[in-house]
Amino acid sequence: MVKTFLEKKQILLISRIVLGGLFIYSSIDKIIDPLAFATIIHHYRLAPPNMINFAAVVIPWIELIAGVFLIFGIRLKASALTINLMLVFFTVVLAITAFRGINVACGCFSTSTAVKSNLVIRIIEDFGMLALGLHVMFFSKK
Repeated sequence: MVKTFLEKKQILLISRIVLGGLFIYSSIDKIIDPLAFATIIHHYRLAPPNMINFAAVVIPWIELIAGVFLIFGIRLKASALTINLMLVFFTVVLAITAFRGINVACGCFSTSTAVKSNLVIRIIEDFGMLALGLHVMFFSKK
């Protein structure tokens, strides 16, 4: 019964729109201001300095493209897999940063460094988005 519910096109569409929309929204500030996003990446103290600018430019475009593909139903399994892999990566980075006691603005949905993020809440949000991504990846027909 649960499987039948999860296979419904309308339920899959909701998961696709919510997750795709979140990834599109999260990419906009970073695409507009890659320097601010690079600063946020630097504050995590995990990436080698020579990779920070590359990551600050590439990651938001991957988020945008995967989100658009998800919403429009283009290569659903591949775009869901891309988003899921990013979410796992982001969750690991947040967990390592929280464990190290570093208080950062996560850069998840904004490039503003004015407000530091509650990393535990962000990890929980990532798990919620991962559930949507896994739903699309395993239950979509495309």
